[in-house]
Amino acid sequence: MSRKYFGTDGVRGRVGVHPITPQFVMNLGYAAGKVLAKGEHSQGERPGVLIGKDTRISGYMLESALEAGLIAAGIDVYLAGPIPTPAVAYLTRALRLQAGVVISASHNPFEDNGIKFFSGSGMKLPDEVEAAIETALDEPMQTNPSDSLGKAKRIDDAVGRYIEFCKSTFPPDMNLRGMKIVVDTAHGAAYHIARNVFHELGADVVAIGAHPDGKNINAGYGATAPANLRKAVVEFKADLGIALDGDGDRLIMADGEGKLYDGDQLLYIIAKHRQGLGNMHGGVVGTLMTNLAFELAMQKLGIPFARAKVGDRYVMEVLQQKNWQLGGENSGHIICLDKHSTGDGIVSALQVLCALRMKQQTLAQAAGDLHMYPQILINVKVTGRAAELLEKPAVKAAVLDAERALNGKGRVLLRPSGTEPLLRVMVEGEDGILVKQWAERIAVVVKEVAG
Repeated sequence: MSRKYFGTDGVRGRVGVHPITPQFVMNLGYAAGKVLAKGEHSQGERPGVLIGKDTRISGYMLESALEAGLIAAGIDVYLAGPIPTPAVAYLTRALRLQAGVVISASHNPFEDNGIKFFSGSGMKLPDEVEAAIETALDEPMQTNPSDSLGKAKRIDDAVGRYIEFCKSTFPPDMNLRGMKIVVDTAHGAAYHIARNVFHELGADVVAIGAHPDGKNINAGYGATAPANLRKAVVEFKADLGIALDGDGDRLIMADGEGKLYDGDQLLYIIAKHRQGLGNMHGGVVGTLMTNLAFELAMQKLGIPFARAKVGDRYVMEVLQQKNWQLGGENSGHIICLDKHSTGDGIVSALQVLCALRMKQQTLAQAAGDLHMYPQILINVKVTGRAAELLEKPAVKAAVLDAERALNGKGRVLLRPSGTEPLLRVMVEGEDGILVKQWAERIAVVVKEVAG
């Protein structure tokens, strides 16, 4: 689908710069409302849409704009306030609404923001619905007559509902008593939720990155900036640390020594645990960036493995195609479809903790037999279409030479960025020195060819 506004994860950009302006977001709300009002689920009643947001100061403005557009289109709006992205997916499904909207730019700085939609089933909107919304955006906004406008209602118990949902994904006969856990919520949407989930399950919780001021989301804290998590785990002598990103769908963990564990390692712990219990239900989906060591580990365990394009949207597509339940990215997006309809940092952490508690293991012990390959990623700035460089003879020759040098014990991936004028050069393999040499050599060739 050719997208004018929607990217792989909704509409996103710098606040105040088109399309992240009050006028456009109001029009987007109106267009989405008109499309949703035609849906077969309305059954003569006004459709309902839930709006949640992260802690960015611009969320107030964009929430009001969205609310106005949806109400003008005859949609009832349910306001949940600051809650994680996966909480919007859950509540939309639980309240039997037609759609959910998240106002967030995930792990981006506070100057950015975005709009992301979920369907009534708690999953990303199908491509054809996004296409219909984009078409509706080209039509003039005409407010409904007064007797067919929507209404707005605040969901006062949204936080409590979601906390109970997260706890329900953890075995009822298991608890976290005796564990000290550092929880870093990146001053983001889970600041008032994550600590309570783990505390109510029995853990002694040390909360950091839990004082949002509208401008500090993801700043020095959270899954994309884990230095403070590592420091706090050691300082407080905690058993482990959990870091989420600004909208709560990404997870990174640290053990008692402050060593970090990324999405591949955490996904490995979950998959191996499930296989041991006999409830693996198919295979695991990774992405083009999933470490080769993970793929080889799945082969060793006899678990089928498939790669999707980078992005949790594409991981979800492959999971649905194969009717599997488990997938994720090394960035920390982990999807457990038997627990939730989308990636959820808190729920994923609970799946890891379940494995650790059941086996009485530390993170280091649970992931100890997964020996990650060194992986070097170099972003090369280019002009024009980065994809065209992949067909250049010199670039092809450099990749072929690297693959020969790695001799089946490594992998080369060249991938154009979907958002920036970059060609991403990734090389991984057993020999870290060789990996670094070939990544740099290929990057030089790309630069020369790109001029």
